Amino acid sequence: MVEDVRTQPQAAPRGSVRPEPGSGEAADGLPATLKRAAAALREADVGYALAGGFAAYAQGAAVSTHDVDFVVREGDVGAAVDALTAAGMTHVECPENWLEKVYDGEHLIDLIHTPSGRPVDDALLGRAEEMSVEAVFMPVLPATDLVVMRLLAFTETACEFSGFLHVSRALREQVDWRRVAARTADSPYAYAFLTLLVRLGVIEEDVL
Repeated sequence: MVEDVRTQPQAAPRGSVRPEPGSGEAADGLPATLKRAAAALREADVGYALAGGFAAYAQGAAVSTHDVDFVVREGDVGAAVDALTAAGMTHVECPENWLEKVYDGEHLIDLIHTPSGRPVDDALLGRAEEMSVEAVFMPVLPATDLVVMRLLAFTETACEFSGFLHVSRALREQVDWRRVAARTADSPYAYAFLTLLVRLGVIEEDVL
């Protein structure tokens, strides 16, 4: 059972604008939003897994997140949005074609269906592990998939490594780094990040 948290009294229609600050902020912040959203998706029988900063936190990284990230199949996005809006959250227009955005008051939930051009599929969701996150059990992407997803997101215009270094250090014993290297081999930015980890002594040189 998820604790009762105040949010907007009525769900706005799909495609509405982002709520203004203070227009229904979830009382207890992002952890409460995470729990409410996970419960809504589970109750609606939508296949999902926790990703992003909260997934890393669940596996030992420090808390460092500004939103809640879930991965879902593209075919389940509509059902996921419906489940969250039925719980009092607000779907907003999103220019990106690889995710949808929902707000719980001021708190953002990303529903990611095609990270870095790779659709979420049964195999990815099947690797998720049930873990306790903020005292609620939910499926969480394993550390290897989290690292692969993040490294593939690096591009020429989005190549800030510093924010993910602490996560890599915290999760290094849980990550299959050779698998990471193989799955990101086409990305020069991923290779640069892995090389940096080698030079810092986080991973072994023979990973590359």
